Amino acid sequence: MDVQRAKAIYASKDMISVHLDGEPVWIEHVDADNGMATVQVGSRPTNTHTVGVERLEEQES
Repeated sequence: MDVQRAKAIYASKDMISVHLDGEPVWIEHVDADNGMATVQVGSRPTNTHTVGVERLEEQES
């Protein structure tokens, strides 16, 4: 995924499925300057990771 798509998903009101290493995640923040995104893994708000947006995969519905 690229930074622009990550930002679009983050801003969208639609439910868009995104995975990191096969696990479903929620995008919580996109750092466009550094190409990074903070994501919540699963349903646990304390389980967050900051990763390169290229590691995120949009899932087709």
